[in-house]
Amino acid sequence: MGEAPAFIEDDLQKGFSNGFDLKSKDATPTVIGNKAYLIGGADDESVRVQVLDHSRGGWVNPTVLGTKPKPCKGHSAVPLNEGRILVIQKGSSLDDGVWFLEVDTQYAREQRKILGTEVVAWSKGVKGNAEKPVVISGPSGVGKGTLISMLMKEFPSMFGFSVSHTTRAPRNMEKDSIHYHFTERSVMEKDIKDGKFLEFASVHENLYGTSVEAVEVVADAGKRCILDIDVQGARSVRASSLEAIFIFVSPPSMEELEKRLRARGTETEEQILKRLRNAQAEMEQGKSSGIFDHILYNDNLEECYENLKELLGLDGNVTATPKSSPYGVDLPLDLSISKIDQKIIIERGSPELKTATKNLIVLDLSTLKGGAPGRTRGLNVYAIDSFSDELNGFNQLS
Repeated sequence: MGEAPAFIEDDLQKGFSNGFDLKSKDATPTVIGNKAYLIGGADDESVRVQVLDHSRGGWVNPTVLGTKPKPCKGHSAVPLNEGRILVIQKGSSLDDGVWFLEVDTQYAREQRKILGTEVVAWSKGVKGNAEKPVVISGPSGVGKGTLISMLMKEFPSMFGFSVSHTTRAPRNMEKDSIHYHFTERSVMEKDIKDGKFLEFASVHENLYGTSVEAVEVVADAGKRCILDIDVQGARSVRASSLEAIFIFVSPPSMEELEKRLRARGTETEEQILKRLRNAQAEMEQGKSSGIFDHILYNDNLEECYENLKELLGLDGNVTATPKSSPYGVDLPLDLSISKIDQKIIIERGSPELKTATKNLIVLDLSTLKGGAPGRTRGLNVYAIDSFSDELNGFNQLS
């Protein structure tokens, strides 16, 4: 990891001697720029992070965003480029033990500016990649629900819906985590403040929204997430860190849209007129705001559906992204970590483990995508017997 600058070492010693609230002997500082990030110890349910900021002349308790790792029996921290720290939790499985702490990424900087405080953000490392989510918007009655149903019917193993959150009470036969994630308003408001939601809105005094985790869960299952949301929601998602494909479905004309709404026979005259007013505003925003990557005109349903499949690269011979299989490897408490280029080499520390076949675990970080407040995907993991000639000259880290 390299030696800390003298001023950092001095301030660390001062902090400890002055009784700074260090809750665990396992806490270790990692230096990036003029800041030292102390990772370790635990709050009630997660790993604690504290920052020694030399420019401010003291310690800072940052706002911690993202899904936080649970406490572990120890960890190793490796500073990476692009303002991130790799944290490997000892005594954990590889599926749960690889995390990234973002301290100076674009997301961390944006949140720091918004919140006006020091910000760090956790992101779990995940093997493999996921297809970009698909955001589909359009005015009521345009047929986007029918198009999505056609996709789900033809490609049932490829697509999945994110389950939205709401603060309203369940209705009739609605089940938690299936129809909605039902939650308390105070909990959802805190999660919104902590950056855990891609979009949200207040409807009839209740909050509705799409969480980052809800989208990630669909990707974890090897499916491509579809988000059926309004234009305002799409605007919020576009402004977030989520990389998605944005599609706006438009009717051929307002006259045709009115005809379809009236043909449904499900709304009063007042409701129809309100939907038409909203549709006019949504169409203006959808076509001119720069939110959407593609505009589909639903004049003929079958033709529109074929165009949608073409946009998504679906030619009838595609298969779903496979769900990532577990690594099946536990990280020992006694290990050492080395780094060369964008590869992290984990060596089992005890003599018994060192004699095992495939003694070294390699984490290849060269194809990482995503990040806080969601997952960091693209992690490639494999085992080797020993350091090859290409790994000569590596730097010992811990």
